[in-house]
Amino acid sequence: MVLHFSAEEVPVANSESGSSQSSEDEQDLTWEDWVSDSIENRPCKSLFDQDKTFASVPEAANHDKDVHGVDLDVISARLSLDPYQRIRLINWIRKEKPAPSEVLALKGDESLFSSDEYLIPVIEDDPLLQVHSADWSSSDEDEPSASTPTDLEDAKRRIRALARKLQKARQDFIDYRAFVGERLGRSGLVEALTEPAAPGSSTHLAAPLRDDDSHYFQSYGENDIHAVMIQDKVRTASYAQFIQSSPELFHDAVVLDVGCGTGILSLFAARAGARRVIAVDASPIAEKARQIVRDNGLEDVITVVRGRIEDIQLPEEVAEHGVDVIVSEWMGYALLYESMLDSVLHARDRFLRKDGGVMAPGQCKMQLCLCEGAEIFKERVGFWGDVYGFDLSAMGTDIYDDAIVDVVGPETVISEPCTVKDLDLASITPKQLDFSAPFTLTSTSPQRTKAHALALYFDVFFTADGAPIAPDTRVRVVREGDPVVAEVWPLGGRPHPGRRMSSGQGLKDGEGAKRRVTSFSTGPASVPTHWKQTLFLLKEPITMHEGTVVQGTFKCRKSSENSRELDVEIHYTVKNPDEEGQAPGKVMVQLFKVR
Repeated sequence: MVLHFSAEEVPVANSESGSSQSSEDEQDLTWEDWVSDSIENRPCKSLFDQDKTFASVPEAANHDKDVHGVDLDVISARLSLDPYQRIRLINWIRKEKPAPSEVLALKGDESLFSSDEYLIPVIEDDPLLQVHSADWSSSDEDEPSASTPTDLEDAKRRIRALARKLQKARQDFIDYRAFVGERLGRSGLVEALTEPAAPGSSTHLAAPLRDDDSHYFQSYGENDIHAVMIQDKVRTASYAQFIQSSPELFHDAVVLDVGCGTGILSLFAARAGARRVIAVDASPIAEKARQIVRDNGLEDVITVVRGRIEDIQLPEEVAEHGVDVIVSEWMGYALLYESMLDSVLHARDRFLRKDGGVMAPGQCKMQLCLCEGAEIFKERVGFWGDVYGFDLSAMGTDIYDDAIVDVVGPETVISEPCTVKDLDLASITPKQLDFSAPFTLTSTSPQRTKAHALALYFDVFFTADGAPIAPDTRVRVVREGDPVVAEVWPLGGRPHPGRRMSSGQGLKDGEGAKRRVTSFSTGPASVPTHWKQTLFLLKEPITMHEGTVVQGTFKCRKSSENSRELDVEIHYTVKNPDEEGQAPGKVMVQLFKVR
C-alpha cells in the first residue's frame, strides 16, 4: 500500500518473551559486519580543508579540532543546536567556506540556522550529516571501545551497541531526507541529490531518490487513502475471511505483511494465531501502524518496520527458515498500476519458505470485456460538443489517451469476460508482468447497440495451500445486501465461530473434496470496490449485434517514464455475424496511459 530508504537491521519482538532486546541478543552478527557498514567509518572530508579526506568521521573531526580549533560537538552544545540546525551549520561551512574564527564567533541567532538553503547537502551522502554529535564517544557503558573484546559476551555487547548506533544513524538520515523533501518539495530534493558528487565524496548509501517512488510512498502517508481502503468492505472483509478461516495456515505461523499501511492485515493475522508478524511499509503511515499495534496490545506479536522491502533485513532466525505466509494488498487500478507487485515478488524470493510457504492472495486474473459505456462517453466526451451553444469538442480529444477509472453497472457489460492475464503469485516473475495477450469477445447483447469502451477488472483468489485454483473455479461476486462483514467480524469481542472441518462445502480434505477458496471480484457485477473498473474509450465505437466478435491483442507494460504507471496498447478487429465467410475488418490500434 510509500523516499528511497536505506537498509535497516530490524529488532523484532520475540513472541515468547515480548522483548525486542532478546531478539537483538539472538541476532548472529559479526563485529566485522557492523564495522564495515558503520557510517562513522566511511571516508569523510574535513570541514575546512576540503581537499583532505580522512578514513573516518572521528579522524576528520579530530583534524578540524586540532588544526583549526573547531569542535563541532562543542559548538553544537554551546549554541543548543537541534539536529537540523547542526546539519545547516555543516552545509553552511562546506558551501560558504568561512574562516574557523567566523565559525567560533557564531551566536546561534544567525539566519543560516533557519535557512532551508543549507538543508541541501553540499557533498552527496556526507557522513558528517548522518552521525549525531558524540556518536563516536565511548562514554556509555554499552558503547564499543577500541580495546580488544575480552570474551564472547563482551564482543556480543559491542556488536549490539554498534548495531543500535548504525540503525539510529540510518533512521535519522531517512528522517532528514523526508524533512528536506517536505520543506523544499520532492522535485527540488531529487534535483539536489542527483547533482554530480564532489570529487572523492562517498556514494555508499542509497542512490538518489526516484521521484516516482518518493511521490508514491508519500501518497500513502495520508489518512484518507487508508480510510477508503479499509471501508472497502469487499476488499477488507475478504482478507479477514481468508485469514480468520484458515487456522491451519496462520496458527503459530511467521507472517510477513508487505505494504502494511495501518496494519489491519497484520492485526487479522495476529488474531488468527500467528506467532510473529513483521509488518513493513515505506510510507509515513508506518508510524501510525506502530501506535495501532501498541493500542491493541499486540507488540509481542507484531513488529512494524518502516522501509522498502527491497532494503530491509529480517532477523537471522527468521531469514534462515523463511516466513510461512506473505500477505499483502498490493493490487492497483487495472491490477498492476503502482507496480507494487514487483516488491511483493522480491519479498517472496528473499523471505518466503521454499517448502510450503504461501502467498496471500495466491492468484489474480485480469479480465477484459466489452462495455456499452454510453454514460461515460457522454460525461467525458459528448457534452463538449454543445456547451451553451458553443462547440468545445476540442476539450474531449485527449480523453482517449488515458484510461478512465470509474464504475460501470453490470447492465453495461455486453460480452462474457476474457482472461488476458492469469497471475500465479507462487511462480510469476517481474519480467512476466509486461505482457501481450490475445482476446476474443463476443457480443451478448440481444439488440443493436454500440460499445464505447473495453472494460478491465480483476478477480482475486486465496487458498490455504497456495496452489493454483482449478480452471473452472468461479469467483465470488458480492452483491448489495450480502452479509460480507458480518461473516467475519467478531461480536462483543468474541471471535467468529469457525465451522467444523467435517461439514460445509469445500471444507474437507481428501478425495473428491473441494479446496476452500476465498475470492472476490472487482468487476461490474460486484458491489463497487475502491479499484472500480479501468475503461479504455474507443475512438470509433463498435456497432454490436448479438454474436458480433471483437478479436485482438492486449499489450501491457510498465511506463518508461514512470515505473509506477502502465502503458496499454490494444489492437482489435470486428466481425459481425452476418459477415460469415468474410475477413475481419481493418485493424484498429489505440494507446493508453494508466496513471
